[in-house]
Amino acid sequence: MSEAGTAGAQAGGWTPERSAAGNRSPWLVVFVISIATFMEVLDSAIANVSLNHIAGSLSASYDEATWVLTSYLISNAIIIPISGWLSDVIGRKRYYMISVALFAGSSLLCGLAPSLSILIMARVLQGIGGGGLAPSEQAMLADTFPPQKRGLAFAAYGIVVIVGPILGPTLGGWITDNLSWHWIFLINVPIGCLSLFLVNIFVDEPEAVQRDREEKLRGGLKVDYIGFALIAVGLGFLEFTLDRGQRDDWFTNPVILASAVASGLCILTLIPWELTHKDPIINLRLFGRRNFAVTCLVMLTVGMILFGTTQFIPQLLQQVLGYTATDAGMALTAGGLATVLVMPFAGILSSKVDARILLGVALVIQATALWHMTHLSADMSFKDAALARMWQAVGLPFLFVPITAVAYVGLAPGQNNQASALMNVTRNLGGSFGISLTQTLIAQRQQFHQARLVEQLNRFNPYYNSTIKGSAANFAHHGAGALQATQQANASLLQNVMNQASMLSFIDAFRVLMIVVFCVTPVIFLMRANHPGKAPAGAH
Repeated sequence: MSEAGTAGAQAGGWTPERSAAGNRSPWLVVFVISIATFMEVLDSAIANVSLNHIAGSLSASYDEATWVLTSYLISNAIIIPISGWLSDVIGRKRYYMISVALFAGSSLLCGLAPSLSILIMARVLQGIGGGGLAPSEQAMLADTFPPQKRGLAFAAYGIVVIVGPILGPTLGGWITDNLSWHWIFLINVPIGCLSLFLVNIFVDEPEAVQRDREEKLRGGLKVDYIGFALIAVGLGFLEFTLDRGQRDDWFTNPVILASAVASGLCILTLIPWELTHKDPIINLRLFGRRNFAVTCLVMLTVGMILFGTTQFIPQLLQQVLGYTATDAGMALTAGGLATVLVMPFAGILSSKVDARILLGVALVIQATALWHMTHLSADMSFKDAALARMWQAVGLPFLFVPITAVAYVGLAPGQNNQASALMNVTRNLGGSFGISLTQTLIAQRQQFHQARLVEQLNRFNPYYNSTIKGSAANFAHHGAGALQATQQANASLLQNVMNQASMLSFIDAFRVLMIVVFCVTPVIFLMRANHPGKAPAGAH
């Protein structure tokens, strides 16, 4: 980089002495840290389709097996917000390698677990390890690439972040159908070992980052124990409430009600505590910066869209159309391919076009794609489902890349670890909100539509009588007796009604997500222009 370019980058809060690449190509850092990223985001989605097999293998009910997911989400939610502080205290590279090693080691325990209780405990450890990966990686990228090049860097990194959850159901379904559920965890072990080897060789701990750590530890380590306790209880119970609420009938269940109250009280107490504490464990003052606050809100929406639809589109295909887990996952894979193809263009454009324009276009694409999904029907083909997902997937890179590139603009270099942690908190919370919202909507609206449709199934409805008569004649033609043919006709009609009610409930979920996107879109105009391709006017 030229002297003028370096000076401009430094004025914008970036300095080359914080680069994790050392004297090597910074793109090597992107490749190396993406290995662990892919392992973690893939594993976050891969277990969903294997719960029935896990439950049967370990002699547990399906509801008990869902703790395999819940335990990971809770521990992950607790560790992510404090990962920035841990990275500052332990050392970014050291903390990152500890996280990779813990994730890989606990994956081995998961794969070898002889009982559900041991599997759940291993998943808690896996969540702790996984929670430290993305914040450390994104902070490394922000420190390694100047603002003018971050768009392309985050585009390359974003491929695995977005494609991982999309490929997860497909790969998980294939492994479960053809091998064993144990392998959805065991495949992480060699990947984790490879990541540790490459990180140790090719990723540096910059002297500037080491000086920051020494400065922070000078005079002794100051731990915000109360802040940590408030985060752990607040976010842990919030994740528990969102994950278990629909299964346990929400606030009519005293456990869910108590969990929600405890979460709310802790989060409300956390805000003034962290804002007034001398050495807070998370830096909430970052939300006072307009760009960072707005990008976090958009990231929350991205989490809702990405994780929400990734969760219930395979569910729709399996429940309504009778697809296998593998085939349902393949419909999402088409979207993953579209994302991979578009992601480089998003990186290039983010370095040339105002982030607000890209975000606006991307949100319109998302809203339009969700509107298109409201016109799907129970007669749709695999092609219809794949194309609908591809339409949505085309817009995702233009959300993820500008957000992650512009969020760090104007922040002091030493704040990147904390900023990365908070960005990942909002994305994961968005995913939890999205999954919880859509599952609740689907369950409640399915009951509503089923009740409305069943009202029409009576002998006073001439359409009902003619349908039953025609269907019974068809069954009789294939050898059924008169009474049996009538029973089969009623059962077939009821099944069609159930499928139609399910389809209408999924359409309602698409419509609500579309409304959420439309409501968030105007917020992007509150952001300040990021002037891509130019160095910021000054530090902040």
